Parts: sequence; C-alpha cells; structure tokens
Amino acid sequence: MNLRLNDSLLDTIDLRTTPLHLGLGCRSRPVEGFAFEPAALEAYADAVADDGREGRLVVLIDEQGRGSHWERHPGGEEVIVCVSGAITVVREIDGEVQEVTLQAGEATVNPAGVWHAVDTAGEARILTITPGPGTEHRAR
Repeated sequence: MNLRLNDSLLDTIDLRTTPLHLGLGCRSRPVEGFAFEPAALEAYADAVADDGREGRLVVLIDEQGRGSHWERHPGGEEVIVCVSGAITVVREIDGEVQEVTLQAGEATVNPAGVWHAVDTAGEARILTITPGPGTEHRAR
C-alpha cells in the first residue's frame, strides 16, 4: 500500500482526492494514496495509530443517489456537512430508522457507534470529519 502522511502543508490540498488527517497536537497532514478500500483503510489506521481516538479524517465527497453501505464509528462522533445540494442522513438507533435532511451549509453529528448511511437528492458535495480507525461497514 502506497499511503503516505505528508508533513508539507504549503501546497494546495484537493480534499476530493487527498483527505486531511487531524491529529494530536493540533497537527494536520494530507493523506496521500488514500482510498475507501480495505488495504488503504488498514494502512491509514496503522499510520495514525499514535493519535488514538483523537485523530480525525477530513474528506470531501461528491455523491449522487442512494448510499451503497452502512457505516459506524465506534471510536467517536462524526460530523457530516452538506456543502452543496441536499442530503439525507439515515441512522439506525435502537432498531428504529431515523432521517435528517440537510441543505447546503447545514451539518449533523452522528453519535459514536450508530449505523448510518447518506442518500442524496441529485448531485451533492459532502464534507465529513470522521474518527477513521475502527470504522465498520456493512452492505445496505
């Protein structure tokens, strides 16, 4: 896996292709070579293990339609911001499905350990601030 935490922040960072890791000591580092696939997620978790539960992954995602999977973050809360378009965050809490719809500029917080998915009404851009290590996925 060719994942690298880059200590140089002087260049432009395209959050759609290169997430930003926020770590201990208010440190920010681009995560080059990141992908939403098992090997890259494992490499990321290993690379930022020293940050423990305090580390966060900042990602900008362009989405359209129904989310393909459920996920949860046992390690902490996740912030989801609707940058453009409209999104619906679907959560499973105590066996019940709950939905919250966000318009551009609005955000919500997913509690630690809660299964959730994101659906969009057309094209949407989403910013997430996620406790990366320990994240779990399942088919929807």
